[in-house]
Amino acid sequence: MLRRLRRNPLCRRNDLVQAWIGLGLLLAALAATPAAMVLVGDAAHRHYARTAQHQAATRHPTTAVLLEDARHHPEPGSAEARKTRYPTNVRFTDPHGHTRTATADVQPALPKGSSIRVWVGTDGTLTDPPLSPSEIRSRAMGSAILATLGVHATAAAAYGAASRVIQRRNLAAWETAWAQTAPRWTTSP
Repeated sequence: MLRRLRRNPLCRRNDLVQAWIGLGLLLAALAATPAAMVLVGDAAHRHYARTAQHQAATRHPTTAVLLEDARHHPEPGSAEARKTRYPTNVRFTDPHGHTRTATADVQPALPKGSSIRVWVGTDGTLTDPPLSPSEIRSRAMGSAILATLGVHATAAAAYGAASRVIQRRNLAAWETAWAQTAPRWTTSP
């Protein structure tokens, strides 16, 4: 792109325009990136913090009892076994005092009658725990990164569109020039 900005007798005006458009879009993308990251990241953080507050107000921890033995992991004691959870039937009491049964994901090899902690929504169904501060932070950072990629993708798309328009103009100019030159090069009447 920058080579087009140098003086060159073969350089057309369209080449200079394309180079300046590319340079302008590059500088604009670099200038807009920090602003987009801060604005989108802050908005996402506020959104997920409000979501976490709502979840904390509408979800309650309770104790559930396993109604059956949890499956055994094929490799007990491995790192994978510590992260793996198996669906198992449990009994718990919802916020209204009703006894319910549901399926919860539990650690492998827990025996029947074991107690586990589960989160229950106001409707009495099992749900995930509220968002933690680290989950809020990682989601906000993910949104900021996507905003950065969006700024750069928009600049690249604008440069591609401008290049396409300039290329079509160049091809039309070449066709016109060839239409004027071609009759002098042909020998047939």
